[in-house]
Amino acid sequence: MKDGYEFFSGLIGTLAVMLLAAAFAGTTEHIYKYINQKHSLKCILIVGFCGGLFGIYGNISGIEFNSAIISVRDIGPMLAGFLGGPFAGLLSGAIAGVHRLFMGGVTAQACVVATVLIGLLCGLLARYAPKFLKHPAGAFLTGAVMEAMHLGIVLLMVRPFETAMQIVSRIALPFVSVNALGFTLMISIIGFTEKLRGVSLERERLRSELEVANVIQHSLLPTFDARYPGRGEIAVSASMEAAKQVGGDFYDLFFIDKNKVAFLIGDVSGKGVPAALFMASAKIILQNCVRDIEQLSDAVSIANNVLCEKNEADMFVTVWVGVLDLQSGALTYCSAGHNPPALIRNGKSAFLQTKSGLVLAGMEDFRYKTHEMRLQNGDVLFLYTDGVTEATTEDDELYGEARLIDCLDHTGAASTDAIVRGVKDSIDSFVQDNDQFDDITMLCLKWNGPQHEA
Repeated sequence: MKDGYEFFSGLIGTLAVMLLAAAFAGTTEHIYKYINQKHSLKCILIVGFCGGLFGIYGNISGIEFNSAIISVRDIGPMLAGFLGGPFAGLLSGAIAGVHRLFMGGVTAQACVVATVLIGLLCGLLARYAPKFLKHPAGAFLTGAVMEAMHLGIVLLMVRPFETAMQIVSRIALPFVSVNALGFTLMISIIGFTEKLRGVSLERERLRSELEVANVIQHSLLPTFDARYPGRGEIAVSASMEAAKQVGGDFYDLFFIDKNKVAFLIGDVSGKGVPAALFMASAKIILQNCVRDIEQLSDAVSIANNVLCEKNEADMFVTVWVGVLDLQSGALTYCSAGHNPPALIRNGKSAFLQTKSGLVLAGMEDFRYKTHEMRLQNGDVLFLYTDGVTEATTEDDELYGEARLIDCLDHTGAASTDAIVRGVKDSIDSFVQDNDQFDDITMLCLKWNGPQHEA
């Protein structure tokens, strides 16, 4: 004769297998798809059949005592009722109950009635009080009441009464507690997998939205090819790679008039979506100001004031902007806290060493100064953000300005496309597999000299 501890340990072993199967089923997409079609015929049949299989396994692995089968069979119909409603619970209870009937024993008929009734009642409870059943305390109380009812039906139907009483008195505690605990754990597993699936779906939604945002952000940047800028006086290439799906770096090139072109590069503080939104605003404001205001210093100063007024997030942006006369090569430029560009002339590279102003959106009414120089035929200006020089290895070694100049010295006579690719390849070779920490953006412009119509 098995004592209460042996009953308890035997039922727990069976329960562990059922919990494992439930966890696997709960994370299987096809099964979830069907059971999520609440109370459809397909859902009722699938859930009822699966619950019946759980019940049959509980029968087979049950413990025999005084011609009775002590098992966790009822968890299957309870779970089927919870997932598929009263008809699924009824179907599951009927499958498990009929199987139990063929196994025989003094409690066979009582178990059939109890199992079918439990499946039906749990289905009704799930339909009319789902929040109660989803709560762990509610699930445990439901399981305990259902199993107490099961034992009550055994007492009512099994004869002689002394045999029924002997069975119930010996198994009541492990039988009720293990089945109630098992039902609670299964409800908890289902709730956890639903939350996990919800988090996964939300993450996938955000990833998709960020991919769209990345496409939109790149669409805001000009594409340079044979059609644009479409002037023989200049050749332009650019590249922008965000450290995240979207970033705060940007570049731009646009015509002020027939013979003057403005070009710029910027780097917004921060990363991700906030930086990308501020970047879009800064780019539009700068383009409007530079295009509409004759003096570059005034244009940058006004853009700074506009950005300060709309800067509730306390962000800022570094910018280098230049205006080039395509016929004379005269260049007027202004820096707002940005890295100095490199000038490649006659195959040698050097940074433009001029004093920079304050970052944009840093302080209202700051006055910016412009600088002037004249480009020679074949001169190249290489603009970049600090993601280039601050690219790091796993040992936190910076790519640095010296490596950039050395790379430009080796690629300076090449096309603007080759220069941009060369710098990117050099950075990749330097950092190897280390993760990109900052946005990496480059703009390369070559002045070919004035073009005379034939």
